[in-house]
Amino acid sequence: MKENQSKIVDCTIRDGGLVNNWDFSVEFVQKLYAGLNEAGVDYMEIGYKNSPKLLKGADEAGPWRFLNDDFLRKVIPQKGNTKLSALVDIGRVDENDILPRSESLLDLIRVACYVKDVDKALKLAQVFHDRGYETTLNIMALSNVMENELLEAFEMIKESVVDVVYIVDSYGSLDYKDIEYLVNKFKTHLPNKRLGVHTHNNMQLAFSNTLVAADLGVEFLDASVYGMGRAAGNCPTELLVAHLKNTNYKLRPVLDVLEQLLVPLREKEEWGYLIPYMITGTLDEHPRSAMALRASKDKDKAVDFYDKLTTPEVSFDTK
Repeated sequence: MKENQSKIVDCTIRDGGLVNNWDFSVEFVQKLYAGLNEAGVDYMEIGYKNSPKLLKGADEAGPWRFLNDDFLRKVIPQKGNTKLSALVDIGRVDENDILPRSESLLDLIRVACYVKDVDKALKLAQVFHDRGYETTLNIMALSNVMENELLEAFEMIKESVVDVVYIVDSYGSLDYKDIEYLVNKFKTHLPNKRLGVHTHNNMQLAFSNTLVAADLGVEFLDASVYGMGRAAGNCPTELLVAHLKNTNYKLRPVLDVLEQLLVPLREKEEWGYLIPYMITGTLDEHPRSAMALRASKDKDKAVDFYDKLTTPEVSFDTK
């Protein structure tokens, strides 16, 4: 039996931060890192590396929204085998804020973009690559990308230095056939790149879609403990750790952080499979309208919400 090539990238702090505005205590993040490290999880995405000056509302967000290298050294004084990752968004990062890898605790910097910005994303990835980091390109909202745009993007990506290219199901609208189709397309056009997958759980398919991708040779698997992430959340780390064959992952340390950290947090914050998120996933739409509904007094009025989304002449009341 050959060893499984899968690598789990735990995004609990980065994607989960979209739920609670990155309001995690240092102790929470330290315990999570220790647990993931003990479990053998390959990467922990500890936040965004965006630049505060380029983002509105920076003052209100927790420190994981804009990772500062000095701060990070205090949080993780002893790094284990689990590597550290950060995500940047196009137009929200000043490359002068990124230290060389030799001076940073970060190992991997991932660049997220829409297909129209792939050229800009690859320029950023080149900068990070030149500074010694592993790099990924995460093309968001793939379900809404036209074939010709994707083929154009592939041409640029093929020639770039980026290490890993991600298939991202931003709206949680893809099923196993879609994943199969996309993985095969990416493999055909990017034979020189490793692949990753990032799923959302709007239709309760995050875990199965991730397994389908892994079976097809996708190496980097995004997940989060208890599925914590924006709206319907992500593929649960604990399921991948328990289920992937021929790996050295240990489940017990993940269950430990789940019990200590995530279960109490889920009492205060909401994420995961809920009907409004199922509706936006089914309609292949961004979950923002469902998130707004869940934050309103009508949060459980699913039929009315569905009617609004499927009747073109009805606009949302924005009062």
